[in-house]
Amino acid sequence: MKKKYKFKMDNKQCCVTLSVQPSRGLVDEKFVVLVQNTLPSSLLTIHALHRCEDAHSWHAFAHYTSDATGAVNVSEDCSMSGTYSGVEAMGLLWSLKPVPGSKPGLRMRKKNVQAPMVVTISVYKGHLTEDFGDRVPLASVEVERWYMAPGVRRIPVTEDGLTATLFLPSGPGRFPGILDLWGGGGQLVEYRAALLASHGIATMALDYLTCKYTMETGKIVEKDYFETAYKFLQKHPKILGSRIAMLGLSLGTSVTLKMAVYSDVVKLRCAVCINGSHVQPMDGFLNEMLNYFTEHCRNIHFTKDNEVVWRDILLPIPTDLSRKVDVGKLQCPLMLIIGEDDQNWCPCESAIDMKVMMEQAGNSHLLTVLSYPNAGHLIEPPYTPHARSSLFKDVISHQKFMVLWGGQTLEHSRAQEDAWRKLLVFLRKNLYGDVKTGASLVSNL
Repeated sequence: MKKKYKFKMDNKQCCVTLSVQPSRGLVDEKFVVLVQNTLPSSLLTIHALHRCEDAHSWHAFAHYTSDATGAVNVSEDCSMSGTYSGVEAMGLLWSLKPVPGSKPGLRMRKKNVQAPMVVTISVYKGHLTEDFGDRVPLASVEVERWYMAPGVRRIPVTEDGLTATLFLPSGPGRFPGILDLWGGGGQLVEYRAALLASHGIATMALDYLTCKYTMETGKIVEKDYFETAYKFLQKHPKILGSRIAMLGLSLGTSVTLKMAVYSDVVKLRCAVCINGSHVQPMDGFLNEMLNYFTEHCRNIHFTKDNEVVWRDILLPIPTDLSRKVDVGKLQCPLMLIIGEDDQNWCPCESAIDMKVMMEQAGNSHLLTVLSYPNAGHLIEPPYTPHARSSLFKDVISHQKFMVLWGGQTLEHSRAQEDAWRKLLVFLRKNLYGDVKTGASLVSNL
């Protein structure tokens, strides 16, 4: 998409063009932002603006100087300052932050995956830092970022008491499958599942904390809820029933590890755990996990800004096997993705202990560890804006906290991009290929 605007700069009339290619694409796809036909050495600000479904607005901006031909290529040229600096092709997305005056604690999360994330890219004269809404841009272009590729099918699932959404890739199938679990915030979160389906893997997002069963009965689901979800995938005519994985973030990793090791029903081809732990009581299931965490809340502390830090709840890592999943019994490849500045869980200490346990048991060949310095808890698909802290509603107490997730924006964004690429390689290898043994792609422990 390209737009042309005429304006005067230094008494010379120019026809500025701004293009973004592709103007429509998946959220993990890079685009190229190109400004042309300005005067050489012009000071320019390139600005991105996105209005979320919750009506909050986010923006990013960067300061450039046009080259001798009067052009700026964001993929090649250096931003001197702004919400990011340096050569950052996708900085206009990953550095998005709430516009000035927004309420504190916002976190960007896509709810309606059947509609695109629309971002307005604009170029302004001069190096600006504020009042973009009061100024007329030299040129503007709208771009669409999708979680669902053309042909991906979204199917609500309510069978057998489940609260879930299945995303099937385009094409006749059959496809390998993933059961996708988020963390302690509950709700049915679909955007990661939609994006995985866009990459050819049938993925079912599962609500397990605020599902219909829990809302109607007040009871926490048991192990059979997850086994029912697994069997739904296993029996689906479009899914390869012997090629199913689980993916969990935060509390979702606790469920994933317990199911992978102890379930007689769930037989995974592989598992991925993002910033979680194997520490949990072996007696009982989800309700006992939550009670265990509550019993250790004495380890919670607060920052000077009153942000809650939960990472010490499970520390020190116990030696007692009755208080952690025995990953030495794991029989499928496991990828651990770790943000070393996670302030919400203790994934570094947990991964070290899991590696030792697996080495002692002789199954460490199944383990892949991706560990990222200065990355925080919320490692999401590429170019998702980093939230170092945000408001969080506890589904048990219904209290709201400002939670410190951790991470530094640049390093966290790099981690998201690298981890996603390697996660897709890991899933394709283990779900499509012959999986006799696991393969360690990267290990920093």
